[in-house]
Amino acid sequence: MSRAHPIISITGSSGAGTTSVKKTFEQIFRREKVVAAYIEGDAFHRYNRLEMRTKMLEEAERGNKHFSHFSPETNLFEELEKVFRDYGESGTGMTRHYVHDEEEAKLYGAKPGTFTEWTQLPEGSDLLFYEGLHGAVVTDKVNVAQHADLKIGVVPVINLEWIQKLHRDRRDRGYTAEAVTDTILRRMPDYVNYICPQFAETDINFQRVPTVDTSNPFIARWIPTPDESMVVIRLKNPRGIDFPYLLSMIPHSFMSRANSIVIHGAKLDLAMQLILTPLILQLMERKRRTI
Repeated sequence: MSRAHPIISITGSSGAGTTSVKKTFEQIFRREKVVAAYIEGDAFHRYNRLEMRTKMLEEAERGNKHFSHFSPETNLFEELEKVFRDYGESGTGMTRHYVHDEEEAKLYGAKPGTFTEWTQLPEGSDLLFYEGLHGAVVTDKVNVAQHADLKIGVVPVINLEWIQKLHRDRRDRGYTAEAVTDTILRRMPDYVNYICPQFAETDINFQRVPTVDTSNPFIARWIPTPDESMVVIRLKNPRGIDFPYLLSMIPHSFMSRANSIVIHGAKLDLAMQLILTPLILQLMERKRRTI
């Protein structure tokens, strides 16, 4: 961790809501005049889209039915840890972009499914902001988590996550329900080994819990809405958090444990603003005292 060059890391599996959390942070940064440098988890995949498809077929032929985007074999964990370390030391580092679609292709000048060239992060930023799958990953070779000053986990309960993936992949990618189910099963070992453990490393977790029946996610016709959900917010170190203030500001919220507050799903943005703004300001004050 670095006082002079703080790092905020948002970790969650695909479709968990990390993009919405990123937008909340952007609102706070804009309001508090904080200049952030951004890196994306997709940029540190080892293979582009075509290479990944080819590699999956090769692994399947070898009998490996669990080859996925979640593992060390398919990600550049060493490079990710390096950019975290470099930024903490010097306020800059190397990153790139993964081009998702035609719109981004026009923006970055590269084909969809490929990466841009590695480039230096802009100088003069106040902090580094990461959003992706592995912002708190720890393996026998790397420890990304140790470099981040504020680690946020964003995760729905597993049935809700499956519902979101089924609906998104069928709607946006044209996959069949059977194909999405195969993907979920293929990813499960890596999800258990490399995604779940990160949420023990994070400082704050936001977990969305539906209040409607999701007992069979593979036949669910709708994704539960925020109004049909609660969010459990777990703080690893609750010292200094003014829970009575939060309870008074967030309607119908309550404490479920000494370090956990439960809120209505529609109040997630408000809760994030109230909880995260003081923490970001603390990082900026610590930075100013260091300079």
